[in-house]
Amino acid sequence: MTDALLTGAHGPTEVPLKRRLRRAERARQVKALALVLPLLVFLLFTFAGPIAGMLWRAVDDREVRLVLPQTISALASWDGRDLPDEKAYAALAGDIMAARDSGTIAIAAKRLNYPLNGFRTILTSTARNLKTAPEPGTARETLGKINPAWRERATWTTIKDASGPMTGFYLLSALDLTRNVDGAIVAAPPDQAIYRDIFVRTFLISLSVTVLCLILGFPVAYLLAALPPGRSNLLMIFVLLPFWTSLLVRTCAWIVLLQSKGVVNDSLLWLGIIDEPLRLIYNRFGVCVAMTHVLLPFMILPLYSSMKAISPAYMRAAASLGAPPLTAFLRIYLPQTLPGIGAGSLLVFILALGYYITPALVGGAADQMISYFIALYTTETANWGLASALGAVLLLATILLALVYGKLVQGQQVTGGMKN
Repeated sequence: MTDALLTGAHGPTEVPLKRRLRRAERARQVKALALVLPLLVFLLFTFAGPIAGMLWRAVDDREVRLVLPQTISALASWDGRDLPDEKAYAALAGDIMAARDSGTIAIAAKRLNYPLNGFRTILTSTARNLKTAPEPGTARETLGKINPAWRERATWTTIKDASGPMTGFYLLSALDLTRNVDGAIVAAPPDQAIYRDIFVRTFLISLSVTVLCLILGFPVAYLLAALPPGRSNLLMIFVLLPFWTSLLVRTCAWIVLLQSKGVVNDSLLWLGIIDEPLRLIYNRFGVCVAMTHVLLPFMILPLYSSMKAISPAYMRAAASLGAPPLTAFLRIYLPQTLPGIGAGSLLVFILALGYYITPALVGGAADQMISYFIALYTTETANWGLASALGAVLLLATILLALVYGKLVQGQQVTGGMKN
């Protein structure tokens, strides 16, 4: 009976209280969502949207389907082992004449010229010489007389491979791969296989810049963490000073410093160290120097943040136990800076992967990074598919690096927790 009274006393008030708490929690979540909603919308339209568009363009392949619809339909059942039948030739002749009249022949010619060099000439010359629709049963003969390429299987295979609406052609090209006439994936011809070397060059330059930033930035970050607040703040101003100057201005300043008649060569000549000017610019050396200067603050700041959290008591305890300074540094201090080293290295490496202005201005023809070719295909040749595919490969590499770093950090945290 006592339990019933307690239940009757507390039951009616307990349920409304829980409801009020849930309602208050939902209201708090709605307010929090409302506060971050503008940021989410901004990221959606300026970050997620462009990336999704880039990934879609890397596989989008609708140009030929829109210009040569009857041909694509006729080739749907073609096995590719021999030349297509008369129906496909007649469909192609009709599509070419329709595209010529509508002015869209150049769209298909441009797309088909990517996998098969010279296809633009084949298609435009056929459109120019095809006066009237061939008589029934003579389309193969008519097109073969206009251009013998229509008697070759590779010509028709190229059209079928570009039938869309999606394709792996651009992604394969970004990895120096292609499909042969039998549809198998093979290595691209040597005169077309350039992107692997460019990616290797991009990664090597980025790695070199990251190592240089770590070597130069570690002592500066250590000094920032060890100095008194007044001196540390003054030094921090000099570290942040490059952020107040345009990237283009900083890059052009290095051109002035490193050129044959620049400050560096003139100083070395005046000191008698060299007899003739050194080639310090428009090569790999100039790219690494300029990029290191630009990206050095991005290494110093994570290192400083990590070092500032390390208590000096650890080093004093190691010294009191008889550890030499170098041993104490390597075994006590350095391991605690690894999160800062990892964060700074990852940040610098990822930023260096996508650099464009500095290598384009300071580097030579053999020192251009992948960003240069992405910009080239975007602005000059309008090959959006290949530009997006190169960007997608670079994005994939960046995501893999971030995942590896996340796994390493998580492993260090687990190991540190077990030791504690």
